Amino acid sequence: MTTVLTLAVLALVAIAIWQMTKIFELSQLRSENAQIANDTDNKNNGYLLFAFMVFTYLITIFSFYKYSKFLLPEASSAHGEEYDLLMLVSFVIIFIVQFITQFLLHYFGFKYRGKKGNKALFYADNDRLEFIWTIIPVIVLAGLILWGLFTWTTIMDVNEDDDPLIVELYAQQFNWTARYGGTDNVLGDANVRMIDIDKANVLGLDESDTYGSDDVIVKELHLPVGRKVNFKMRSQDVLHSAYMPHFRAQMNCVPGMITEFSFTPITTTADMRKNPDVIDKVNRTNKIRAERAANGEDNADPWEFDYILLCNKICGKSHYNMQMKIIVETQEEYDAWMKTQQTFGQTMASVQ
Repeated sequence: MTTVLTLAVLALVAIAIWQMTKIFELSQLRSENAQIANDTDNKNNGYLLFAFMVFTYLITIFSFYKYSKFLLPEASSAHGEEYDLLMLVSFVIIFIVQFITQFLLHYFGFKYRGKKGNKALFYADNDRLEFIWTIIPVIVLAGLILWGLFTWTTIMDVNEDDDPLIVELYAQQFNWTARYGGTDNVLGDANVRMIDIDKANVLGLDESDTYGSDDVIVKELHLPVGRKVNFKMRSQDVLHSAYMPHFRAQMNCVPGMITEFSFTPITTTADMRKNPDVIDKVNRTNKIRAERAANGEDNADPWEFDYILLCNKICGKSHYNMQMKIIVETQEEYDAWMKTQQTFGQTMASVQ
């Protein structure tokens, strides 16, 4: 109810501002029919331009102060630190350039506003200025691009030299399914044409492929900490995107082909829950949930941090709900969990 009232108030405010703007335009037309700006118009526009610059910087500072707490905590993958550093450097450069260029744009627009009798200074060309504003962006952008390419090459080092865990992420509207290679750590062949719901073959595994008999199919993703994981991704229907924000990992899942991504988890779920930033976010979220529950807008169940796999492509009406829980744990805990799972061969035998 509160959200509806807030939206209604905002809509009424927008309508009121629009009406005031129209009234102002009509009053201007009545007072003066000239279509050429005079000194008073230029002066007012200059002050408005300068005021808009001040407003832009104030709202930027406020946004950093107010909403920086909602940023993701430190990366939980081995490549995440370099990824975050590249992102930070890129944003710092962008903000520095934005601050300088927008300041000059608005300040000169204010300082050199039109006045009767003033003449504009005109340069046919200036080779030195053109060289400066061309070569500096070229060097900076080339540096960022090369750094990004090297970082991407490191992240996309999908190989089996380090004995990685092989996991398939299977996307379909609107849920995820994970498949492990089993004791041999090799995934059996699969194809959507082999899907047989009556026999519980929901991923279309080739029943004649011996490598697939020990595969484990689950709805909750478990990963051992400190071990490299090679993900192989498929989609049953439309384009999806496997997005794991805390691991700085994302890869499209494309129908008819297999895409790959690899990373090494470095922080367990239990350790992440002890992170001060995470604790702060959990406490603030639970406070909001409790307030909503008191108003009958939400349940009062406390929220606890978990890693999560999301779909980052709008894939249909329930796209928002396409997610899967990820648990990062010690190798011993992972092995114990894996022993409790049923293999594909056992599932097939039970339905025959």
